[in-house]
Amino acid sequence: MPNVCVLVSGCGFLDGAEIHESVLSLLYLTKSGATYQVAAPHKQQMHVVNHHTGEVADGEIRMVHEEAARIARGAVLDVCDVDVSAFDALMIPGGFGAAKNLCDFAINGSQGTMDPAVAKLIQDFHQAQKPIGAVCIAPAVLALALNKGTVTIGNDAGTAEEIGKLGAQHENKDVTETVVDAENKIVTAPAYMYGDASIAQVAEGIKKTVQALVYLC
Repeated sequence: MPNVCVLVSGCGFLDGAEIHESVLSLLYLTKSGATYQVAAPHKQQMHVVNHHTGEVADGEIRMVHEEAARIARGAVLDVCDVDVSAFDALMIPGGFGAAKNLCDFAINGSQGTMDPAVAKLIQDFHQAQKPIGAVCIAPAVLALALNKGTVTIGNDAGTAEEIGKLGAQHENKDVTETVVDAENKIVTAPAYMYGDASIAQVAEGIKKTVQALVYLC
């Protein structure tokens, strides 16, 4: 039974982890016979966004790990405390938080930098030849951390170009499709990078991603 570390970047698609993508990841991991542990960086979010208005809430502060605990339904592991040897795979849901709180790709693209602890976590899983799954914008986080691999974020040309600048390759895929890079043990899907996608379509892509991730364990 694989044990999977799920890296969550907060709670809420505009400033943290996309909730549907996170919950669907946990659901399909369980349905695939895996166990999981949610982890998050112990830090402030880049900013807080009012999800009703879409506007930045000036002066409001939220912590990534505390927000991630809303999705985990309890305490989460600090990424600094994750023992890679205790896990068989890593899964990263999307949401703008992945590109704002795990790194600054949302602001600086291919010139961005990673949160050091998050970079180490991803690199340690990769160096241990343990599979990594990522959906939505999170494949760009992998490209920034690893500078290799074949991934998809859907068909957004600008984001795909930035991923290519990092040394990774991008494949255009529909919301229900995945890319499996067997050589690098990376599985990715677009999810809500297609903003008009239904939750059923997003679920199909995440299900395929999780199934491939578990298969590679």
